[in-house]
Amino acid sequence: MLAVPYLVFNEGYATTSGPLVRADLCEEAIRLARVLDGLMPDEPEVRGLLALMLLQHSRREARTDANGDLVLLEDQDRARWDHDAIDEGLAMLDDALGRARAGPYQVQAAIAALHARAPRPEDTDFPQIAALYGTLARMSPSPVVELNRAVAVAMADGPERGLQLVDALGAELEGYHLFHAARADLLRRLDRRTEAAEAYRRALDLVANPAERAYLERRLVEVTAP
Repeated sequence: MLAVPYLVFNEGYATTSGPLVRADLCEEAIRLARVLDGLMPDEPEVRGLLALMLLQHSRREARTDANGDLVLLEDQDRARWDHDAIDEGLAMLDDALGRARAGPYQVQAAIAALHARAPRPEDTDFPQIAALYGTLARMSPSPVVELNRAVAVAMADGPERGLQLVDALGAELEGYHLFHAARADLLRRLDRRTEAAEAYRRALDLVANPAERAYLERRLVEVTAP
C-alpha cells in the first residue's frame, strides 16, 4: 500500500522525461501519505514515508538552476530549501522513530534528515549515512541500496574505497544509468579521465531524463577537454 504514493513521488522527484521535477506529482503523493497517516496514526512506517517525502521535496527549488539544469545536492543553495517542510519532516521522523518499530521508510527518512540538518555540504555526516544504508540493505536488500551505500562510503572514506564497492555491483547494475554515472564521478575524482569518459558515455546510452542527460554531457566535456 505504501509503495503506491512512493512510486508517484519518485516519478515526480526525477521524471523519466520532461523537466527533472514534477512538483504536482510529489505534492499529490504527499497528500496521499497524509491521508494514510490520518487513517493509521499508530503506524510508524506511514509517518516515516511522509517524513521522507517532505524532506526530499523540501529541496525542489534548489535541484535545478534558472535554465532547468540539474544541480547536485552538494552544490545546491540551501537557503532555497523549504525549511518549514524540513521542520515538519524532522518532527514526523522523530515521532516515528520514538515508537521503536523502525522500517525501511524510516531509515530512508533518517538518511534524508542527515542531509537536511547539515548547514553546509562538508558538515554532512557521511559515515552515519553509510551506516544507515547498511541497515537499509539488511532490511531491504537491493543493489541500488548498495550503490547508494558505496557513494556514501566514497564521501566518508575517499573515492578509491567507494569505487571498489561500486565496481562490485557491475554485474547487477550494468543497465542502470546511475551506476555508470556514479562510477564515472568517482573515476573523475581519481583523475582517471579516460575511464571516466567511458563511464559517462555508457551512462548517456542509458539515461532518459533530459536534465540528467545535459549534466552528464557537461561532465563528459570536462573529462575529455585537453
